[in-house]
Amino acid sequence: MPTIDEELSQMERDIRQLKIEYDQYFGGGRKRPPSEIEWRIDLMVKRYGERGGDMKHGQRFRFSNLTQTYAKYKEIFRKKVQQKEEGKIQRHFGAAAKAIEAERAQKQQQERALAAAPGGAFRITCSEPEKETEKIDKLYQAFLQAKEKAGEGTGKLTPESFNEFVRKKTKDLQTQKNCREVEYVIEMTNGQVKLKALVKS
Repeated sequence: MPTIDEELSQMERDIRQLKIEYDQYFGGGRKRPPSEIEWRIDLMVKRYGERGGDMKHGQRFRFSNLTQTYAKYKEIFRKKVQQKEEGKIQRHFGAAAKAIEAERAQKQQQERALAAAPGGAFRITCSEPEKETEKIDKLYQAFLQAKEKAGEGTGKLTPESFNEFVRKKTKDLQTQKNCREVEYVIEMTNGQVKLKALVKS
């Protein structure tokens, strides 16, 4: 039986796949909307919505983010389906046009991946990570989403390993640099998403 983390990861993949297949549907590459994936995600939302007490804090935070993303997509898809039925959606035919659209969409995704904060980077400052679980959860989710939007693999990334990394890194820097606060910054460097730890004076 899959664990909660595995099921949440599957839900995350399904949401990404749903967006891809809806884009294909609106672009004329599919005859029908991807209702099977939508049904599967709805089932997961209902199941975990009813058993929220079984989840840890980090899992609840991740589930909440996923359901918000899904709800946002559903509303967009609903409006586009309505437009399509009314004949208002413009279709672009031809391989060249599709390739241009795909390239543009990928570039926009990468730009949006790190547009969550001023300067194109997501930042948090912490001094006692073991007590600042909400901050670390937000940092983890931002890092995860940035990597996914940039098309990078996240299979080895887990909330537990990430929390442990932040706790250890913070303590090491506090000891080495004799500082109290450490700032974590998520930014795009040479086309890759990086997490940097900076000492705050």
